[in-house]
Amino acid sequence: MLRSLRIKNFAVISELKLELSSGLNVFTGQTGAGKSILIEALGFLLGARGSLDWLRSGEQRLEVTGVFDAADFSKETLSGLKVQEKTVAVRRELDASGKTRAFIHNQTVNLSVLSEIGDSLIDFHGQHEHQTLLKPSLQLDFLDAFGGLEELREKLGEAYAKWTRLVEEQKSLQLSDEERLRRLDLYRFQVNEIDEVALKAGEEEEFEALLPRLKNAERLKMLSQQAYGLLYDQEGSVQENLLKAERAVEELVRLDAALAPDQDALAQARAQVQDVATRLTAYRDKLEDPDRIDEIHTRLDRIGRLKKKYGATVADILAYRERIATELAWLEDSSARTAELESALNEAQKALAKLCGQAHKSRMAAASKLSEKIAAEIRGLGMAGARLSVSVEMEEDRFGPTGSDAVEFLISPNEGEPLKPLKSIASGGELSRIMLALKTVLARADRVRILVFDEVDTGVGGEVGRAVGKRLADVSRSHQVLCVTHLPQVACWAANHFQVSKDVQGGRTFALVECLEGDRRLEAIARMLGGKEATAVSRKHARELLEECR
Repeated sequence: MLRSLRIKNFAVISELKLELSSGLNVFTGQTGAGKSILIEALGFLLGARGSLDWLRSGEQRLEVTGVFDAADFSKETLSGLKVQEKTVAVRRELDASGKTRAFIHNQTVNLSVLSEIGDSLIDFHGQHEHQTLLKPSLQLDFLDAFGGLEELREKLGEAYAKWTRLVEEQKSLQLSDEERLRRLDLYRFQVNEIDEVALKAGEEEEFEALLPRLKNAERLKMLSQQAYGLLYDQEGSVQENLLKAERAVEELVRLDAALAPDQDALAQARAQVQDVATRLTAYRDKLEDPDRIDEIHTRLDRIGRLKKKYGATVADILAYRERIATELAWLEDSSARTAELESALNEAQKALAKLCGQAHKSRMAAASKLSEKIAAEIRGLGMAGARLSVSVEMEEDRFGPTGSDAVEFLISPNEGEPLKPLKSIASGGELSRIMLALKTVLARADRVRILVFDEVDTGVGGEVGRAVGKRLADVSRSHQVLCVTHLPQVACWAANHFQVSKDVQGGRTFALVECLEGDRRLEAIARMLGGKEATAVSRKHARELLEECR
């Protein structure tokens, strides 16, 4: 979930911080108060195109920061960012020159990374563009999740990967003799060039640590010998003086036993000095010959030449060597491998085609059920004549990691109109309600945990508005939902109710956001019901709405 949102110098927002909760969070206020600016700021944070029109007049930079649960990010993302905390901060800035910068967990990321992560964190519905349910590839994912086809999808992916690997191997065996010989010569040369250097994992790091010791070998020997002498091996050394002190204290202890601990302490100190002296001797004797410096530099130079050709690290070079050695073996054994490969490829294609057929049959059954459920939800949201169909078309012998099916959601918003792809619907209000219906049905299958609905209630009111609010509340049981609304029938379902307003101070306009509770929330909903001023009737109606939703 999104735990907090901090916005600075964004349009009419000077600076504000919102603390959000799980469940349904609604934003209300008069038209033009700045409700949709909050949604625009959130969209900008997660990769939407920036606009200098958003930069507050007189300021040099705007900034939006969101704090999310770490559990909302993929394991790969958390590992790459080295995140161990329970929350992750995402920040994006736009300066007066039009340049933007983005940070995740205080690490700079480029816009493409931010957008990709943003699509996995939040789904926007309403006035924003990246509505994931409009993408046919994700419509297929939702259908499979609804139909419980995850295990079959995994088998399809494995079968497709095996078939693809065999196809590529067959292509390599079908090379012309000239091309095959050219590759054989190239790969043999590359394998031999790498093998001649006899690389060892970790040797670069070992050399880098060794070089400073070799460069200073004479001084290190002198200093270690000097330290050894002072501690142990000359007249007046620490060891000699400690021994004298220990014998003197031993005489004292015979006269006064209270000094026994001091005698023990001196004995321990002398033993420690002896240990240090022994280690210094061993260190001095192990110091390597400084003549090895040229040998190591020559070795590092050879490794560096390989890195320019085959990889950024020794590990990369060795991995490349294994890869081309495998292909070299294939090329050298192409004649014997061809017949074996042909048989394996036929078997793999049959297995893949069988799984594709099973997936198509299961998807057709799931599509029928999903169409019925979504159509029922849409009718309950004030689109009585709407029809929705989930199209599943299979193209035989066209294979992909998800099978051979193309899935698309088709909609007819009004009775008598033909079914059209979901993306072709023009009405924002209709699209928002359809998305809400889809989200209600697919809530458990949806991988995106935070949903944003901007004016989802456009063009509805009364009982339909109440139905919209209940659907949002239903979805918020499994998702965090942020919703901009004008309807009290929607606002009354909220776990958090934020009121957005404007104030003019010193000739400047400021947007204010306040979390409403108790009587203040009752008054706000009463005003939404009755106009600018709450009345006894509107308060009574507001109280009834709140009680019903509670």
